[in-house]
Amino acid sequence: MAQSVNIGINETDRHEIASGLSRLLADTYSLYVKTHNFHWNVTGPMFQTLHEMFETQYTELAEAVDVIAERIRALGFAAPGSFSEFQRLASVKETIGVPQASEMIRQLIDGQETVVRTARSIIPASERATDEATLDLLTERMQSHEKTAWMLRSLLDNQPSATV
Repeated sequence: MAQSVNIGINETDRHEIASGLSRLLADTYSLYVKTHNFHWNVTGPMFQTLHEMFETQYTELAEAVDVIAERIRALGFAAPGSFSEFQRLASVKETIGVPQASEMIRQLIDGQETVVRTARSIIPASERATDEATLDLLTERMQSHEKTAWMLRSLLDNQPSATV
C-alpha cells in the first residue's frame, strides 16, 4: 500500500494542480519534439545560427520536462509519459513536413507562447493551495519561455522597437 501524501495541500487541490502540470508537461514535451525536429531539418542562410539556437532550446526543454514530471510525482500523481497522452493533453501541435526556416521560427514563437499560457493557467489553483513550490516552477518556466519567444521574434523583426 502506498504511503499517502501529506504536504499541507489537500488531495483535491493537489489533483487540480497536477492536472494542470500534466498539460504543461505535454506542451513542453511537444515543443521539445518540434524544436528538435527543426534543429535537424533547418536549412538556409541562417542554418548555423538556428541549428545552434534550436539545440540550446531543446536541451533546456528536455531538462524542464523532468522538473515538471517530478513535481507531479511530488504531488502524489503519475506523470503522463506516452505520445498518446501528450497528444491528448497538449495545446502545442506537431508539425508535419519541413517548413522554411522563417516558418519554423514563427511556429516556435507560437509554441513558446502557448506554453506560457498553459503555465499561467495553473497559477490560480496553485495560489489557492499556497503551493509555493509549483508557483516557483511556473514562474521559472514562464520567464524562460517568454525570453525564448522574445529572442525568436527578434530574428523576424525588421523594425526598430519603440522605447518605453
